Amino acid sequence: MWTVSASLIPAMLLSIYVFGLRGLLITLVSMISCMAVEAISQKALGRPVSVSDGSAALTGILMAFVIPPGVPYWLPIVGAVAAIFINKELMGGLGFNIWNPALVGRALLMAAFPVYMTAAWIPPIDWSKSAVDVYISGGLDAVSTATPLQVLKQYGLSAFTQQFGNLSTVYQNFFIGIKPGCIGETSALLILAGGLFMMIRGIITWHIPVSTIATVAVLSWIFGGETWFSGQPLVHVLSGGLMLGAFYMATDYVTSPTQKAAQIVFGIGVGALTLLIRLKGGYPEGVAYSILLMNCLTPSLEEWFRPKRFALPKQAPVAATK
Repeated sequence: MWTVSASLIPAMLLSIYVFGLRGLLITLVSMISCMAVEAISQKALGRPVSVSDGSAALTGILMAFVIPPGVPYWLPIVGAVAAIFINKELMGGLGFNIWNPALVGRALLMAAFPVYMTAAWIPPIDWSKSAVDVYISGGLDAVSTATPLQVLKQYGLSAFTQQFGNLSTVYQNFFIGIKPGCIGETSALLILAGGLFMMIRGIITWHIPVSTIATVAVLSWIFGGETWFSGQPLVHVLSGGLMLGAFYMATDYVTSPTQKAAQIVFGIGVGALTLLIRLKGGYPEGVAYSILLMNCLTPSLEEWFRPKRFALPKQAPVAATK
């Protein structure tokens, strides 16, 4: 858990560059809140306090990474109660929760405080200002902005390119992470680097991330444009929380399948539901809800793809000979 958290440090550093210190402060509040809620919950439920295992800290970091940088500081505290106490400890503790804790926290915040969760976006910091002003304001003196997926969904590709530049510029900036979005999801490059690091360390495998991203890319190319096979798959892959969700949340040990074939099906389901919500749903983003929905199918996928046991047929006993 602590190794996974360490792999997110580069993305956190970039968020400070893009959004100022506010993103870091919200992340710290979220992480400390999750750890405190876990310790208090375990004490109240008569269990050993296991906050040092790093799972609550990782949940806090990931939950902060999928909320806007302009939310008030108390918001992640509310999310921590839902993520840790309700979704994790009341279900029996680590290993017994059905849904990814960080995404449960985000889902509750989206349902309870939709204005904060959909209108607290800020543009990347204008570094032509003095560094003191930038870091004190955290970018919040700028006018609030829309995320790329909001513009794409509501106004189409022409308005998208007018606001964010031509597609080659979009691909470059979005891959690096210079764009509006949640605190830790903007940089596909740094998230990909963290994901490859976890694969090399043997923490995760490629099956869920690759199947998720590939499904979104193929389906967005087929259905994401004005006509069939005219979509822009890289826009969908590099926008929103797809990369963060594919590498860090869909691969959660507790809430995802362990069988490799089941992981591929799980990833395809996450990708298909994500694009369905993006194109046809009311929200411009769908990664969180798609992972939570597929979490419900994890026990069934484990059962369906359980390896068959084969045994040699019983042989007739050999008669004893003198």
